[in-house]
Amino acid sequence: MSSGELFEAQAPRPLADRLRPRSLEEVLGQDHLIGKEGPIGRMAAQHRVSSSVLWGPPGTGKTTVARLLAEVSDLAFEPLSAVFSGVADLRKVFERAKERRRTGRGTLLFVDEIHRFNRAQQDGFLPYVEDGTVVLVGATTENPSFELNAALLSRCQVLVLKRLDEAALEKLLERAEAEVGRQLPLAGEARASLCALADGDGRYLLNLVEEIFSLPRAADDPPLDTAALAEVVQRRMPLYDKSQEGHYNLISALHKSLRGSDTDAALYWFARMLAGGEDPEYIARRLLRFVVEDIGLADPQALTQAIAAWNAYERLGSPEGELALAQLVVYLGTAPKSNAAYKAYGAATRSARETGSLMPPMHILNAPTKLMKQLGYGTGYAYDHDAPEAFSGQSYFPETMARQRFYRPVERGFEREIAKRLDYWERLRRERAEGGKDESD
Repeated sequence: MSSGELFEAQAPRPLADRLRPRSLEEVLGQDHLIGKEGPIGRMAAQHRVSSSVLWGPPGTGKTTVARLLAEVSDLAFEPLSAVFSGVADLRKVFERAKERRRTGRGTLLFVDEIHRFNRAQQDGFLPYVEDGTVVLVGATTENPSFELNAALLSRCQVLVLKRLDEAALEKLLERAEAEVGRQLPLAGEARASLCALADGDGRYLLNLVEEIFSLPRAADDPPLDTAALAEVVQRRMPLYDKSQEGHYNLISALHKSLRGSDTDAALYWFARMLAGGEDPEYIARRLLRFVVEDIGLADPQALTQAIAAWNAYERLGSPEGELALAQLVVYLGTAPKSNAAYKAYGAATRSARETGSLMPPMHILNAPTKLMKQLGYGTGYAYDHDAPEAFSGQSYFPETMARQRFYRPVERGFEREIAKRLDYWERLRRERAEGGKDESD
């Protein structure tokens, strides 16, 4: 060992690096991938690796898994970060991979944050992946469906890593204590709080552990309780990207919880979005959309409540204004639900698209000129207020189009009353039509 290598070996290493798994069996929380029946487990058993994209939250072992896959398949490991690398760096890697290939050895190219490469750069991988110059393993925290080229995705299998659960995080704490040689100075509740702070991120947990181990403490000092722990470490912001998949996942969870009338779950997702830094006005707009899509006329007041809550937020600002939105979430969660108006609009839109440019019936057209009167515009129009029960029963659809039923109210909330009105008018319409037949006879 050279003097440089000796000094490097003696240099301090972060706890997270010292505890990096040395085999796939040591990887925590990813049994669905690493197990014998999992895709990575099968690759390891066959000592081969296919091009893959490792998709998962931070601190779940993506880089470690890629490095261990290179070891079990005897491939040279070439790591790159899309944040710091460009086309020139890729060319150098591909040249080295070609040289190795001439000697009979393959290369695993690991690209961290692969979603940060633009579309043209991603296309640059394709010929080298197709001809086997490199086995590509990319890592990303973003949904590959949104961030990676379809051509590249078609050549890779996507392997989803899960955030570490409580059992995996506890196992990681035990490994840290074994490595350091002493127990963490934490009371039981504080230990659980430490895992909660990590939010499924193993690397972040080990960084917190290292900070706690470095605290100056006397042998007879009591263990840290939850309050003391909170003074030592700063609370971590929840994993949430307002422009990426986390954003869409949480608003989808909020919307569907409201649709399912689970008010408590809706409040949870609402609070999660605010904790992640979401713009409350975006939430207000989405709640307004929920009203017109999923409540409609089952509760006509819901639209008024949504606009009032939005206005209240704009007048109060943060943080007081969020309470108005929380009140709206409760109102919408407990309101009767109907998508009848939403479906009616969709059906009418399809019908309008299919029927083209049909003219309205002549009797409901205005006739502001003499010529239009001569052509029959407005002839036979019945003024409904002059008809019995203020209802003429005339047809207002195009003359060549059969009458359609787009709006079908549900038997919930105020729409139950609307259904009674529609049934009443339909009965009058039939009576008017039958009366007209009798007169013609």
